[in-house]
Amino acid sequence: MMVETRSTVRRWGSSLAAVIPPEALKAEGLREGDEVILEVRKARRLEDLFGLFKNKKLDAQAVKDAIRAEDAE
Repeated sequence: MMVETRSTVRRWGSSLAAVIPPEALKAEGLREGDEVILEVRKARRLEDLFGLFKNKKLDAQAVKDAIRAEDAE
């Protein structure tokens, strides 16, 4: 089973860390000391994404399809 969740990167001493929310821990049955595999990618805000297309005529459905295809990779 894979749980997708969001977290904010924060400073932890001289490192950066992302906290795993309790709901994700429970869903996966994780405990302290368990090894996990992380897939890391920066979250995109739709406002930022569509701001790139100002003054351009685009097919909104084609843009959404392209985003979905990229996320599926």
